[in-house]
Amino acid sequence: MLGAASLIAGAAPGAAQSPIVSAAAISRGTEDERLMALFRDDARREDALDPMAVIYRGGTPSPEAFRDLLTDNLVRAERLSVEESLSAMRRIDRRKLSAERQISYDVFLVDKRQERDRLRPDMVALTAVRPFNHFGGLHVEFPSLVARDGALPYDDIDDYRANLALIRSFPRVLDNAIARFREGLSSGVVETQLTTINMVGQIDALLAQPLDKSPFTSPVRNFPAGLSAAERAELRTAYTAALRDEVYPAYRRLRAFLNDEYQPAARAKVGISAMKGGMTLYRRAILQHTTLSLDPQKVHQTGLGEVARIQREMDAVRLELGYGGDLRTFFNTIRTDPRFHPKTREQLAEGFAAVARKVDALVPQYFNRTPRTKLLIEPYPAYREKYEAGGSYNQGSPDGSRPGVFYYNAYDVESRFLSGITTLYLHEGAPGHHFQISLAQEDRTLPDFQRFGGNNAYVEGWALYAETLGYPMGFYQDPLQHWGTLDDEMLRAMRLVVDTGIHAKGWTREQAIAYMLANSGMGESDATAEVERYIAWPGQALSYKVGAMTIQRLRRKAEGALGSRFDVRAFHDQVLSSGALPLPILEAKIDRWIARSRRS
Repeated sequence: MLGAASLIAGAAPGAAQSPIVSAAAISRGTEDERLMALFRDDARREDALDPMAVIYRGGTPSPEAFRDLLTDNLVRAERLSVEESLSAMRRIDRRKLSAERQISYDVFLVDKRQERDRLRPDMVALTAVRPFNHFGGLHVEFPSLVARDGALPYDDIDDYRANLALIRSFPRVLDNAIARFREGLSSGVVETQLTTINMVGQIDALLAQPLDKSPFTSPVRNFPAGLSAAERAELRTAYTAALRDEVYPAYRRLRAFLNDEYQPAARAKVGISAMKGGMTLYRRAILQHTTLSLDPQKVHQTGLGEVARIQREMDAVRLELGYGGDLRTFFNTIRTDPRFHPKTREQLAEGFAAVARKVDALVPQYFNRTPRTKLLIEPYPAYREKYEAGGSYNQGSPDGSRPGVFYYNAYDVESRFLSGITTLYLHEGAPGHHFQISLAQEDRTLPDFQRFGGNNAYVEGWALYAETLGYPMGFYQDPLQHWGTLDDEMLRAMRLVVDTGIHAKGWTREQAIAYMLANSGMGESDATAEVERYIAWPGQALSYKVGAMTIQRLRRKAEGALGSRFDVRAFHDQVLSSGALPLPILEAKIDRWIARSRRS
């Protein structure tokens, strides 16, 4: 097996609206000022080209920009923007930058080079023609974004009218998606039958909701103060008509296309390597998600080794819990014994709330800085829960006015696990995604791409590392809770095996599900959702363990170098204070911090 060090050693940016920055302005001032001016110029272009970044930051993009999503016109404009930024970067002298801006320079350069690679014609031919899948895509994400409690502002009549115009432009985006899927049919680059069937199911679930229950009409069911009765009536009529006459018909067009035309031609094999150009795309996905060039076969072997190690620890906890037999028998006990499962949605909700209260009390011992943005705990909406994993996080607004949300899955509630509550909250909520994402976007000293951008190895690696803080926090002194965190760690180790198994070794969906059930206490609904997620999102599942192993290795390096001077709060400050860094850049930053700390 490969150890942690041998696997990872050495190894879409958002943007705010800014004034146009001329080449002359970039040529003047200090090197830091010139670099920040370059970033602002790039941000201005990106803002015009990336309406989704505007939405995620709590703004409403123009309908014209939104309608351009998924088109060749947008791809051409993105290519020009990337080349302009890379050309400008060649005029910056990195040696003259401050330490903070050197990090910004390095991150920006990595981002732009990856963006240039993504926009190569051969890569676009493999990716743009698969615009949606059942785990990601505007067909399922847009309803939540435009809902009353979503990303858009609903403060006054102008907001409502601007957002209505955006909603009315959404049918064009769905039609653009159909056109892209059709291109894939012509070129032989298609999604899986499984993914297509699941997308049809998602659309059916959305269309089954009455108009007055739809997330699209939630803004006109809960108005802010200050709108007159006449304005409220006008908006109710307009939103309902837009949904009935424009949005729902577009969804029906997409559903009919996917079901009648696309699904019969979709591929039966679930691994991306079975697709035309698939292995090349998989290696690129690994680099994109881990920020490292890793061999899929070596990652697979590392995963097998981690699974074996964690199983040994789980076996010891099984004995501590007083259960005889072998580990596989105990997995079945965990799956089937009602004592390990919530009986009601309310019990599940209270379990997460109790963990949150304890974390809040302990946070000052581990962090100097905490987010201003509040965190809510909510179940997935009914139309999403069947197709989602166990939980996820939706970020709040940069100014903290809209809270972040930790969503948990209460579908088939008796198949969920009480022992998994702690690690799921630590990962998705605090101090996992909520801390990392909120602290970055609240820090206005960072360039926007560091505030709002990122990579999965850092983002998911931090969240998995955050789960391990449950040990010193005392959550895992209870053997059942200890079992729960090992079971969750096992999930991330199995991801190394299963993701590479599916996409590099030709595993079937059923083979992958069987492996997960045989090596963990997962329920079948969770295992199925996980595997279908890996099928839809190649390489992403590797980022958790690769990123966490990196952060853990860097902490051990710092502890060994600093000894009694090591302060975990200062270490966390260093990891979290520059936004989501590519792993090689994070390691270089920690090395510099260690050197400074040893001199002080």
